[in-house]
This record gives sequence, structure tokens and C-alpha cells, in this order.
Amino acid sequence: MNPTITIRPGPVPPYEQIRAQVEILINGGLLGPGHRLPPIRQLAADLGLAPGTVARAYQELEAAGLVTTRRAAGTVVAARTSDVATDRRGPLAQAANGFTTTALMLGADLDEALAAVRTAWPSH
Repeated sequence: MNPTITIRPGPVPPYEQIRAQVEILINGGLLGPGHRLPPIRQLAADLGLAPGTVARAYQELEAAGLVTTRRAAGTVVAARTSDVATDRRGPLAQAANGFTTTALMLGADLDEALAAVRTAWPSH
């Protein structure tokens, strides 16, 4: 994986930080369909985490339909179905999850996070 995954100490568990960052990379188009994620043991070693932590992140990404795992091929970014593109609730929820994870990693509370959204929202 070319983009870097970083883990920060704080209230957000490491597996959730991995899941959220990979989700953002996929939804942002930086990791396209078929892109192979690093093997669990390699990413765990790179991040200084237990393999089970990375495995949980990958399992949650697979449950969300963002990646697929095959024994010989490893974990790859899944092809997106057309109904995902036409239903904006899914992408909005994913973006909200990513934003929430980032806000929590920065130590923001709900009021600060909502204020940031209000500031960024166009006034027209």
C-alpha cells in the first residue's frame, strides 16, 4: 500500500484507526478496485501491532464490502457496485465515520466536531 497508515495513541482503538484510514483511502479513490493491501503480518510488523489487530480491521473492511480476502490473492480492494454510487446514505455514513475517527484522534468533543462541520458547510 503506497499511502501510509498511522496509529496514534488515544481513545480510538488501533484496529478502528486502520479500518477508518483504509476506508478513506478507498472512498477517496487513492486505492482502487483490485489494489492489494499489505499482508496482515507485514502491516502489523510495520505498525508495531499484534496481527490480530490488523486482522480485525481487515475483517471489518470486508464486512463493509470494501475489500475481499482470498487465500492465494490476499486482501484486495473490492469492486464497487452501482447501487453504492446511487445511494448517498452509505458514502455519507462512511465519510462521517472517518471524520468522527479523526476528530476523536485529535481529542475533539462532539461540540467541536459539529462546529467544524458548520464552519466548512457552504452558506448558500
